[in-house]
Amino acid sequence: MACIVPSICGIIHALMKIQQTIIIPDHLGGMRLDQALAKLLPDYSRTQIQAWVKNAEITLDGKPAKARHSVLGGETITLCAMLKPQPIWDAQAIALDIIYEDESLLVLNKPVGMVVHPAAGHMSNTLLNALLHHAPVLQQLPRAGILHRLDKDTSGLLVIAKTQAALMSLTKQLKARTITRIYQAIVFGVLTSGGCIDQPIGRHPVKRKSMTVIETGKSAITHYRVIERYRAHTRIKVQLETGRTHQIRVHMAYAEHPVLGDQTYGGRLQLPKGATPELVQKLRQFKRQALHAYELGLIHPVTQKSLTWQAPLPEDMCELIDILKRDAESLQ
Repeated sequence: MACIVPSICGIIHALMKIQQTIIIPDHLGGMRLDQALAKLLPDYSRTQIQAWVKNAEITLDGKPAKARHSVLGGETITLCAMLKPQPIWDAQAIALDIIYEDESLLVLNKPVGMVVHPAAGHMSNTLLNALLHHAPVLQQLPRAGILHRLDKDTSGLLVIAKTQAALMSLTKQLKARTITRIYQAIVFGVLTSGGCIDQPIGRHPVKRKSMTVIETGKSAITHYRVIERYRAHTRIKVQLETGRTHQIRVHMAYAEHPVLGDQTYGGRLQLPKGATPELVQKLRQFKRQALHAYELGLIHPVTQKSLTWQAPLPEDMCELIDILKRDAESLQ
């Protein structure tokens, strides 16, 4: 049963009105209004500031202004806005595999089968619900401080911001592509070498729940290299330069080396000729993508130190690798 913990902080956040008056300092003269405001209001995103300017909730010397307006210095900025309401989700006592935690951020190892964020069909028992039980203060942050997601059946490392300042810092690092995200995957086919897939990804024009490589999509870049080869599969290390939905799964399927077990992009199960009965049974039973986010690196938002974490492969992938090795050895 869900353990419901109404967050008073979250309710206040949803109703809070912001009123502030600021004088633009002379040293910011020559900047665009939104750029100057980003420096003067560091607790809010550029997108939020631009929306306030557009809606005239931020005025310049008492008058509405454009975000691209150049400031001179000395002008009076008045902010009068309502913070966008945040959903009040249930907190649930669900165990978390926490790798690291301090006052600013939390890094955890998400298990296979856990949905990250509530959505239609999964309104409870998600990572977000578990986080709110572990740290109720996260109700005050958009998406409970979750910066990036992993698919339900992908395991591995995720970073969660615990403060508004940390959320801003980590969001900037994501946009600047300076957060390191490295995965391990088992794909179909024997790769002779690593490579880079630079193909745009967007919503599939017919299968609306799926993604695909498409000219109208957003830029997506995936780097991969070989870790180990088997009879008809390859274990690879994958590093994301961008973070599109289902990026690794879509790109590897596009390269005709789909992730083993991928029920959406993997196509029909292909059994290697001469495979051991043990491997045939394991391949038929493996019903989720063999993909794990095993390394995460970032700059700490407060200490500015470079930090890196790793999470071991889950048990089902370790078992699969052992069987693939034994099958490959049977050829010798």
